[in-house]
Amino acid sequence: MTDCGCDKARKDLEEYLRNEVCKTQHSDIKEHLDNCPGCQDEALVATTLTDVVARACKETAPEELRDQVLARLRAVQATH
Repeated sequence: MTDCGCDKARKDLEEYLRNEVCKTQHSDIKEHLDNCPGCQDEALVATTLTDVVARACKETAPEELRDQVLARLRAVQATH
């Protein structure tokens, strides 16, 4: 394994966190993250943001908002 460096680790961080990189890249990025506090912070921010968005997507929109969105969609569809 070789440390891939900050640029590569940050470029591929999202894919790494979703396990969408090959085993070799995964190992290289993991090694880098294990030894780089700056990139560890970046990974923590990305993971936290992903968790917050996932939780927010599970919430139900207020009835009034849903009605407004559906009305707007119908209006746009009617013009096409």
